[in-house]
Amino acid sequence: MRRRGNRPYELLIADDDPHFREALRSIFELRFSLVEAESGEEAIDIVQEQHVDLVLLDMHMEVLTGLETVRIVKSLHELLPCIIITADATDDLRRDAEQAEAYSVLAKPVTKIEVVKSVSDAIGQTYNDPDILNWAASLN
Repeated sequence: MRRRGNRPYELLIADDDPHFREALRSIFELRFSLVEAESGEEAIDIVQEQHVDLVLLDMHMEVLTGLETVRIVKSLHELLPCIIITADATDDLRRDAEQAEAYSVLAKPVTKIEVVKSVSDAIGQTYNDPDILNWAASLN
């Protein structure tokens, strides 16, 4: 997927599990430019140091949780869409994530279609890019 200027969208994947990062990488690496973080702290550093168009992050990481990371990221870049992926997507977490202005919360195990749809919806809405929605629809 290309954004304005014909450059690929930059996705940040933050998860302390290298296997889950690899699974997400395999879904997005052909269409996006990817950067990875092993922790919430590293994700925040990346957001401060380089351009990122969307953040996909695990809820349960050491030191900072995904939700805490979203709060800090949103304080730095209010419009940056953040998607939390978690094994325990409770109503309380969904409410807290909404208050933190996360774009969405996805429940593990998450399917390829679910994560692609959430990412494409977030990019399509945030950056007004209808082409990305066509890409997601083509995977169904």
